[in-house]
Amino acid sequence: MKAIETGQGLTRPTDVRAALKEGIARLDAGQVRSSALAAELLLMHALGRDRTWLYAHATDQLDAESTERYLALVGRRAAGEPVQYIVRKQDFWGLEFEVTPAVLIPRPETEHIVEVALARVGEGNRAVPLAIADVGTGSGCLAVALAKVFSNAQIVATDISAEALKVARRNAARHEVQDRIEFVETDLLARLLGEPVDASLALQRSFPIRPEFDLIVSNPPYVALSDSDSLEREVGEHEPGLALYGGPTGVEIYPRLIEQAETLLGAGGLLVVELGCGAADRVGEMIDSRGTWKNVTVTNDLAGIPRALAAERV
Repeated sequence: MKAIETGQGLTRPTDVRAALKEGIARLDAGQVRSSALAAELLLMHALGRDRTWLYAHATDQLDAESTERYLALVGRRAAGEPVQYIVRKQDFWGLEFEVTPAVLIPRPETEHIVEVALARVGEGNRAVPLAIADVGTGSGCLAVALAKVFSNAQIVATDISAEALKVARRNAARHEVQDRIEFVETDLLARLLGEPVDASLALQRSFPIRPEFDLIVSNPPYVALSDSDSLEREVGEHEPGLALYGGPTGVEIYPRLIEQAETLLGAGGLLVVELGCGAADRVGEMIDSRGTWKNVTVTNDLAGIPRALAAERV
């Protein structure tokens, strides 16, 4: 391993192994968790190589341009920018998704929504295509994953952010399901209910959707505004507030979402929503108070936190 002193108390690596070591040291100095993994991912991105190549070519020399590019990426991560935004990708449900600061970074916890939908709806072939709505689609990770799981599904994916929808459309095209997903700019499900909207945003369906949905899923904003100061800097300073904050207590969006889903789901249709920490009881009470839902279940994530609530329309 070789490295040279820069005169600023830092080393400038000259080979792959030294680059990794220096990246880890700088990330550790910035108190970045999982510094070794982040250093690897950033070096892979800077060099356009995979992990196997890095370790098979540990003593390969790095040119000055590659070194500077890598150290610049490390600097961004040390300053708090998430790795996913730097490398512009994140895996979800075994698929790779483009992510930008316009969208929430997909997380493993959200995969429980797909798991619950699969368990409750079933994967079998249907004579009539399954009609699905994904509310607050963001990167499109849920809509795309569901399009892969339910091969004949027709999906409407909504988001209030036009920039998020651009990312979601690219991800749908990347995974070749764009012909079965209609992306709609709207607040929750408002336009699907015929609420007044700007004429320039008129809904143009590229495929027929039945008036009633079989499945509605959502990972809505559910962080309480009062908790904003306690968020990790990677989240609070970089992820879009529009996709994070659900109001003063974090559950303010659920009543409207539940009411809209109640109107758009057919009899026996399923609603599956992600929950924030401590929200299960409150959202469950919202469901129970309406008297129009049955077979309500809550699924815990791997940390034992109630993460996905499912309810069937009476």
